[in-house]
Amino acid sequence: MDYKHPRALFAAIVASILIAGVALGACGDDDGADSGARSAAGNGIDRAFVADMIPHHKSAVQMAEIAQRRGQSSFVKKLADDIIRTQNTEITAMTTVADRLDKAGVKATSLGVPEHQMGMDTDLGELRKAKAFDRAFIDMMIPHHQSAIRMARIEQAKGADGEAQQLAGDIIAAQTREIDAMNMHRVAEFGSASPAGGVPTKQEDDASKDDGAASMDHG
Repeated sequence: MDYKHPRALFAAIVASILIAGVALGACGDDDGADSGARSAAGNGIDRAFVADMIPHHKSAVQMAEIAQRRGQSSFVKKLADDIIRTQNTEITAMTTVADRLDKAGVKATSLGVPEHQMGMDTDLGELRKAKAFDRAFIDMMIPHHQSAIRMARIEQAKGADGEAQQLAGDIIAAQTREIDAMNMHRVAEFGSASPAGGVPTKQEDDASKDDGAASMDHG
């Protein structure tokens, strides 16, 4: 993507990305009536996915609540509002899935995501005192989103529960849009994209898993 457009155009494009996300999310809600029909018995990956993603989403909500108070731009404040709304809704849905799988006796296995890619090492204290807040927020939230996408891709590839897989697809779509929007805003306001990069490719994920497995073997 060419990042040499005027700032006003960036703002319009970023706003359209977020608005599209809200519209698609609303459309997704219409599928709730037949979510039970999509659900299978589930497996250990499904149970691990919701077990890991619930606290992951909660940490994103905590970051976004800080951004609601400290955000310097309307973009960051709106993004924070969207994250809190959508991820709290997903937490509720994932908790329901977790309860259902527990009642069915499904035990969690491992998603196989290396610990350093789980996105759970965010320093909220550092975010609270960051001086260039918007840039710091973006640079923390992008890797957090990247880890959610990795986890959701594993659910889509190896899970068996229809509702969990639908949630995984929603997470990938929403957080892909938000990563792109955050990088566009960062370029417009600060001159470069985040050092964390963009949406992780499947090839990058596979390479990281191989590196993690090799490290465990040598350890």
